[in-house]
This record gives sequence, structure tokens and C-alpha cells, in this order.
Amino acid sequence: MTRCWPPESTSGTCGVETASGRRDDRPVLAALLADIEMADAVVVTKLDRPGRRVSHLVRVVDELERRDVALRSLSEQIDTSTSAGRFMVHMLAALAQMEADLIRERTLDGLAAARSRGRIGGRPTVMSPERLATARASVAGGQSIASVARALGVSVSTARRHLAELG
Repeated sequence: MTRCWPPESTSGTCGVETASGRRDDRPVLAALLADIEMADAVVVTKLDRPGRRVSHLVRVVDELERRDVALRSLSEQIDTSTSAGRFMVHMLAALAQMEADLIRERTLDGLAAARSRGRIGGRPTVMSPERLATARASVAGGQSIASVARALGVSVSTARRHLAELG
């Protein structure tokens, strides 16, 4: 039997997990695994949705297999009720983990290369050196940080943060 999770879904669509596939503590997946019964089928859009790491996906597939539940992937057209399907799950899980690891490595390499060129990520600061000098002079002259922030058009927390960095 194939059914949607959660069962109270009135939209006709199945439950949607919003947590990353890299995480092991995913509430919708945990609830689904707790609720499945023998001869059910778990249908996923892609094989990497239940888990990106091979170890986690293998644990999920083994748990389903132990409970006589098939895992069916729509995009890869894999069904773990067959031996060829189980083999393909393990092969594709290894590829999914490698892909996720490569993306992570490339991202970290790109950030390191940008840092070596003097670039730092994040939003550009609104406190230019001129604004900062004005803020320091105003606060030294007795104005409150709140009034200085208002005059410069920045938030009080931004003004405090930048003035605190200077001591």
C-alpha cells in the first residue's frame, strides 16, 4: 500500500521535509519511519532525499527492508523490493555523497580563494570610515549613541558594534 505522510494531509500532497538531507534528526522522516507498516512503500522524488550520506541512506533502506517496506524513487525509477533496486540504491547513494562532498569542498576552496584576494563574505558595511569618524567625534562630544545612529541613518546596534570595535 502507498500512502501519504502525514495522514491528515488534506491537500492531496504528501508531507514535505524542510530539513537538509545531511541531517540525521529530521522530524518528518522520523515520524514516517515510526508510522510505516509492513508492505507499505515509501516514495521519494529523488534518492538523495532520505539522506545524502551513504551511511544514513543505508540505515534508512535497511530499516525499511527489515520492516518489509519498499523504497521507490521517482526520478531514478528505483524500487528496493528488487535485488537490482537495492544494488542501485547503494551505488547512487555513494554518488550522492561524493557529489555533496565535492560541492562542500568547492565552496570552501572558493571562500579561501576569495579571502586570499582580500575579499570577505557578507553584507557590505554601512559604516564608512567617514561615518565612523563622525560617530566617534559625536559620542566623544557627549551625544548618545542612539542620537548618533539616527543622524547617520544606521541602527543603534550597528553604531554600538562599530564604536565598540574601536574601544
